[in-house]
Amino acid sequence: MIRLNDLKISYRIGSRTIDAVDGVTLTIPDNCVVGIAGESGSGKSTLMKAIYGDIQSPMYISRGSIDYGLKGVDGKPVTAGNVRKEWFKSISYVPQSSMNSLNPVIKIREQFIDFPGTDSNKKRVLEKARAYIGKLGLPPEAMDSYPHQLSGGMRQRMMIALATFFQPELIIADEPTTALDVVVQKDILMLLMELQEEMGNTILVVSHDMGVHYQVTHKMLIMYAGRVVEYGDTDSVFADPQHPYTRMLIDSLPTIGDDSMRGVLASQAGASGDRAYRVEPNLIEVKPGHFVAQSEGASV
Repeated sequence: MIRLNDLKISYRIGSRTIDAVDGVTLTIPDNCVVGIAGESGSGKSTLMKAIYGDIQSPMYISRGSIDYGLKGVDGKPVTAGNVRKEWFKSISYVPQSSMNSLNPVIKIREQFIDFPGTDSNKKRVLEKARAYIGKLGLPPEAMDSYPHQLSGGMRQRMMIALATFFQPELIIADEPTTALDVVVQKDILMLLMELQEEMGNTILVVSHDMGVHYQVTHKMLIMYAGRVVEYGDTDSVFADPQHPYTRMLIDSLPTIGDDSMRGVLASQAGASGDRAYRVEPNLIEVKPGHFVAQSEGASV
């Protein structure tokens, strides 16, 4: 399991310091899908970059630590110091835009061959890759295509294929259904669920779309202004949201999935309007496994 210990992540912009994530202490269990929800600017993508080890100036960890609880391909523990060496092996990443992540000037087959840590035998790599993408619902001829020749959904499936090729223990999916139509979104979400069940690994799904979390996650955490304001089993969070910000997010649930469920959840949560909240750093366990931050609502 992954342990975040009083994690504070900041950006240094000239003479200013901006705290994007502040005081997050959390344990992420093994073998589950964990959702991270919140509006733009809540700190969710910054938190995922830190876990992935993609820390580049002006971003830096100003306090706290990350304990990965993972073993690298060499059997040694994954640490903040060596996590980059484990990219796509023990820990992997599915970015928002597959078009910006796949190399546009080389064919898909070459991207599997050039992937870090692949077998030096190109024929063996391609045979394995063709079989694997077929398992993920992609035709074998897609290997001979350039990224722009594939549809948006096929590109995203291919990005997931690359990210899961080595069956990593931890996968981070950052807004994996952005810019896809509703039907393709559902296909991608089902694919992630099937892969998690098969591999028994942990997937962190970052999304502002509460409907995505309702469909695929086992646990979820809600971020607001750089802090975690609620964390628990997804069913519990949706059925009995404790924090006013969580209730606001559920009340504005997007239409992906069953519209009737949207109405039920909205009526449970109640409307909260436009609010700003002062969030206390400590989470309180309100029921077994369900934690919420103390807050005081104030009108914007």
